[in-house]
Amino acid sequence: MIIDPSTISPLSCYRLLAGTVVPRPIAFVSTVSTGGVYNLAPFSFFNVVCAEPPVVAFSPTFRNPPKDTLANVLATGEFVVNIVSEEIAAQMNVCSGEYAPDVDEFQVSRLTPVASDLVRAPRVGESPVSMECRLVRIVEVSTRPLGASLVLGEVVRFHLKDGLFDGKAVDPGRLAAVGRMSGNTYAYTRDRFELVRPR
Repeated sequence: MIIDPSTISPLSCYRLLAGTVVPRPIAFVSTVSTGGVYNLAPFSFFNVVCAEPPVVAFSPTFRNPPKDTLANVLATGEFVVNIVSEEIAAQMNVCSGEYAPDVDEFQVSRLTPVASDLVRAPRVGESPVSMECRLVRIVEVSTRPLGASLVLGEVVRFHLKDGLFDGKAVDPGRLAAVGRMSGNTYAYTRDRFELVRPR
C-alpha cells in the first residue's frame, strides 16, 4: 500500500502517524499562568533534541486562541516536563481532558505541585523525573486543522527520585515509564532487550 498524504484527510494522516510512530514518550507539562493558575497536560509528540545544552521538545496542536499550556509558555517562557510512570498514568489521563483555563489540573488529578528551583511552574511531586525548562524558541509548523507548534526548552534543572541515576545510566525498571500508542492504548516499558552497537 502506498499513501499520498495529500489525498487523505488530516485526521487520517494524524491516525497514521500516531499509530505507526510508537511507542512515544509522554511529556507531562506543568506551567503556570500569569495569574498564578497551575496547568498540567500530557503531550505524546515529545522527545529529546540536544545534549549540550540539554534541550527537549514537545508539540501542542494548533488552536486559536492557544490552549493553556502554550499560552502559559508564551507568557512566561518557562515550563516543567515531568516523566509519566506507571504509578501516575491514570492521573495523567485525567489531565488529558478539556478544562477551562481557570481549572488547576493538579487539583483535578490530585497530583502534588512542588516548587521548582529556577522556574515559576511547579513540578509533579509523584513523577520520577522532572525537568525545569526555559523556552528556547517556538516553531509554528502549521496553522491548518491538526497543525501544531514545536516548543523547544532548555533543561536548567533535573529532579530525579533517589536511586534512579547512578551517574552513568538511568535504571529503566525504577523509572517505569509508560509510552503512548494510538487511540486509548498505552505501553509499558518492562519488556526490554539489548543490542550492542557494532564498532
